[in-house]
Amino acid sequence: MAITVLTRSAFRRLITSTHRPLSQCSNPKRRDFSTKQSNSPEFTQQSQYRKLISLADVFQRYGFPASQLHDLLSKNRFLIFSSSSDIENSLKILMSLKRSQEFLVSVVNNCPWILDFEFLKNWELGISELGIPNASSLVIRNVLEVSRKLGMGPGEVSGFVSRLKSLGFSDGTVARVLEEFPMVLVMNEDGIRDRIEFLVGTGIDKNQIDWVFNVFPRILACGVQTKLKPLFDEFEDLGFSLDVVRREILRDPGVLGLELGELSRCVGLLRTLKCRVVIKEKIHRDGSFRAGIEVKRKVDCLCRYGLIRGDAFKILRREPRAILYVIEDIEKKLEFLIHTMKLDVLWVVDVPEYLGVNFEKQIVPRYDVIEYLRSKGGLGGEVGLKGLIKLSRQRFYSLYVKPYPECEKLFGGFARQVEVKRQHPVGMWKLFKPQKYPESKEDLKNIKSFMEMLV
Repeated sequence: MAITVLTRSAFRRLITSTHRPLSQCSNPKRRDFSTKQSNSPEFTQQSQYRKLISLADVFQRYGFPASQLHDLLSKNRFLIFSSSSDIENSLKILMSLKRSQEFLVSVVNNCPWILDFEFLKNWELGISELGIPNASSLVIRNVLEVSRKLGMGPGEVSGFVSRLKSLGFSDGTVARVLEEFPMVLVMNEDGIRDRIEFLVGTGIDKNQIDWVFNVFPRILACGVQTKLKPLFDEFEDLGFSLDVVRREILRDPGVLGLELGELSRCVGLLRTLKCRVVIKEKIHRDGSFRAGIEVKRKVDCLCRYGLIRGDAFKILRREPRAILYVIEDIEKKLEFLIHTMKLDVLWVVDVPEYLGVNFEKQIVPRYDVIEYLRSKGGLGGEVGLKGLIKLSRQRFYSLYVKPYPECEKLFGGFARQVEVKRQHPVGMWKLFKPQKYPESKEDLKNIKSFMEMLV
């Protein structure tokens, strides 16, 4: 049998972990799966063992990895009290909704209670009746999970989808909304209409509303009175006109997801920034609003790697050029710092210049040299991030490369290939050299007489 990959000891552990009263189940409200009570004399440990084998065989036949079955069955005890035939029928229905192994495993792992056969019977033909052509796996999974939790049927979901379309949303936008914000299924239609009317009131054309919701579906989670109006008031207080705000929304609807006060702090940093004029001009080339958004994006990037917002702002204040960097380049350097160099991300707070140096030409070669010398015992002391980054190329070469010729290849031979540039073009020295005149016998006699007078 296929189930032989699961050892007997694994099943014994599973039986031990599940041999508890049914009242301790994670969702005591759902008992309709139960076919035998755990306190029944017939429900012995041996029968549990046979039931586990049967269930594991069913799941494996539908592509579930054997390594996941222990967790799946031990964390969802209701499956043990369920009929194997019902579980298999439920899996068949799920497969008919979206013939994808990945979809099946994902939806069951995220919401095991969805295997309720009585619930899925109603959905056997329900997905095709929703009015969403070519619904993605994520749409189907979200709709099933929300419907299972809220007790909604296909008819209710289909009616809500129709109402969304009546508000002007296209099929693609409805699908995007259900992918990113499935709790829209419990929203009041008037609440959705209020958000649409608010955007129209800012001057956004009705034909563009559908695109805004498609790009940023989570606008549905933003209340008009509690979020959108205060956010626009903040934009006005910062000195941005409605035309500028509207232009930025149509450029990136994610602007509507800003937290209150977030852009104010970013713009405040820009106004107190101390850097060269050319750097400031590059930062503000698309306007102060866009510059503030770029600051926010860089702060969010740094915070994803464990920094607090205060430290992230401190880094940008000390290294303003980082506002201009591509997010992917910053992420690559932080990944290298944490996973390859094995340093804490807080090092960047002390050495923000790390984000500004060239990754391939400076960071990697220097790190390779230091690691090689460390492995050979050639370092007199520990070299931190500051010593690795702040030294000039010539200084680093003199300290760590020149004494060790084998490091030339790791370093790239930069210093030996450098040519010293002349301060003047070739031939200019001739113009500054005094003109030389031939010495005659009379000149020599005069010089001799002059020297004798000095004596």
